Amino acid sequence: MKTQQIGLTTSVTATGALTRLRFVGLLGAVCAAGAKALGTAEANTDIGEQAPVNTHGILQVEAGAVIAAGAEVESDANGKAITKAAGIGNGFALDAASASGDIIRIVRGI
Repeated sequence: MKTQQIGLTTSVTATGALTRLRFVGLLGAVCAAGAKALGTAEANTDIGEQAPVNTHGILQVEAGAVIAAGAEVESDANGKAITKAAGIGNGFALDAASASGDIIRIVRGI
C-alpha cells in the first residue's frame, strides 16, 4: 500500500472541476500541460468549492503514462503526471508507473 507523508496542505477555490490525486494549477483549475502545479488535489472538488491541495512532501498522483522511478515529472493536459520533457518539473517519482491510471508517489519540495 502506497502512503503519503504530506508536509503542507492548503486550500484554493476550484475554478474547474478537480479530480483527486491529479495536479492542480496555481489558479485552482486542472494544471495545464507542462505548467507549474500548486500541488495535488486531495479530494474530488466541484467548481466554486474549496479544494484541499497537497503542496509538499511525499504525495500520491495519478500517472498519465509510463514513468520510471526517479524520473522528474510534469503535468499533462489532464493534470496527470508524465515524465518531464519540455515543461516545468512538479516532483520526482518514487515509484514506477507501468500505465496511465497507475497511482504513484512523488516527492515535492526538496
